[in-house]
Amino acid sequence: MRIAIVVFDGMTLLDATGFYDVMYRLNRIEQHRKVSFELCGMKPSIKDEQGVRVEVDKVRPDLSTYDALYIPGGFGTRYLRYDEEFVGWLRIAEKVKFKIAVSTGSLLLGAAGFLKCKRATIDPNHLDLLKPYCSEVLSSHLVKDQEVITAGGISASIDVGLYLVHLLSGDEVLDEVKQLLDYPFEMEEVVEFQ
Repeated sequence: MRIAIVVFDGMTLLDATGFYDVMYRLNRIEQHRKVSFELCGMKPSIKDEQGVRVEVDKVRPDLSTYDALYIPGGFGTRYLRYDEEFVGWLRIAEKVKFKIAVSTGSLLLGAAGFLKCKRATIDPNHLDLLKPYCSEVLSSHLVKDQEVITAGGISASIDVGLYLVHLLSGDEVLDEVKQLLDYPFEMEEVVEFQ
């Protein structure tokens, strides 16, 4: 499985690294699965909202070649949702199997049209910002509506990673990854729609 982790100026670094760490640990347990991830952006390096510089693996790759698209949140999402070049690049991922966003990253999924006629969530402090993009905004921690998975605040990056482990590898492997992380994720936090 190839995962594109989209990075951009003004992102919340923990939103990206929490998910990344879970996928890294899945690789340690299930080496045959060969989960790979690339930091993908519009330029060779970005700065998160705290000023930490992050080097990008791939600049403007063809996102349709990945199995999953992962978008973190952060203050940068507020203006990027109106950036037609950036949003147009995201739209290339229309047929990707999993489209995942954490926190205000949901705004970017919405701007790309991926939340149309879907239920979704976002950081609880920004529920109103998501309303124009989806059929229903839920205050749930993690929501899966068909191929789209959205999650609430910053710590949700770890939770959505663990949920993807559950979808890919089942509960036994999920429990192993949770033990490696010493993290108390529970499936009751997930609202699923087919």
